[in-house]
Amino acid sequence: MRTILFGDIHGCFDELRELLDRLSPTADDILVSVGDLVDRGPDPSAVIDFFRQRPGAVAVCGNHERKHIRGILSYSQLVAREQMGERYDEQVAWMATLPYHYETDEVRVVHWGLYPGVPLEEVPEDVRAGTTSGDGRLRERFGDTPWYAHYTDAKPVVFGHAVVGSEPLIIDDRIFGIDTGACHGQRLTALVLPERRIVSVPAREDHWARMRRAWQGPVLRRTPWPTMTFEQIAKKARSLRDPELEDGVLTRVTTWAEAVRALVPQLAAALDHETARLLEVAGEADFGRVAAAHPAASWLLRLRTGKLSRDHLACTTPAQVFALADALALSPEVDRAPLG
Repeated sequence: MRTILFGDIHGCFDELRELLDRLSPTADDILVSVGDLVDRGPDPSAVIDFFRQRPGAVAVCGNHERKHIRGILSYSQLVAREQMGERYDEQVAWMATLPYHYETDEVRVVHWGLYPGVPLEEVPEDVRAGTTSGDGRLRERFGDTPWYAHYTDAKPVVFGHAVVGSEPLIIDDRIFGIDTGACHGQRLTALVLPERRIVSVPAREDHWARMRRAWQGPVLRRTPWPTMTFEQIAKKARSLRDPELEDGVLTRVTTWAEAVRALVPQLAAALDHETARLLEVAGEADFGRVAAAHPAASWLLRLRTGKLSRDHLACTTPAQVFALADALALSPEVDRAPLG
């Protein structure tokens, strides 16, 4: 019986299949992923399905799975969500069942970090998973040296997370870093125990470079720009900007948000006009009653009592700007959404 450990697969199912063909695992072999099954590659669902369905397969939770589980979605997670489609919630529910380490008498496996000499179950999850907070804990404990420089046990430890180049990191034949950048066009690597043999296959392309381009439109169209605050739109646009991609779509989003925000002075003038009209019709004494029946009642009453800022009219999102325009029966020449 062998234990076969796979480096970060990141949705590169064709490379996984090719590596399996070379390894020819038997039903008795245990297959272990060091984590990061998903994100950046072309087929995350196929990779997940393999580890879900293959008897004896184990997957450790990596920082990319953890992001999906916790709902903290950066661009690579947003792409994976689009790729998974209707199966996304189901796949994330399975990710939430994954352990943060795997250990037997012959090997220790984490996605990224551990505290040498400390039982794995006592090491914080974020350290084992390789999150930003986990990296902070490791720096506090070990300074600028990597945690594995302090690992002295004879039992092999295997991890991924940090791309070590197209060849694995092997120290003293017991420390194995096997993320060899499959999703970035390098290699997908496996470690076979007990013989401690490395087997790898070349990536077919720089998958992430292509996936970033291919899924930019769908990701941006699904983003709920109209209901986000203007500050959130600006922040999101900055976070999604990629110097290697055409930024025309994001430019359309930010230009649209600026155009919507620029409607505020027009709406303020319309509120002034409507306030004057109601005062003329109802008089000061009856203004409140008449204004309360108006579609723009909330804005009219607050403006009249000095509780509405003319700088933003309490419209923090594009949707609120358009709601006020509708209440005033205005039809601004700005699209309701930036991308149709």
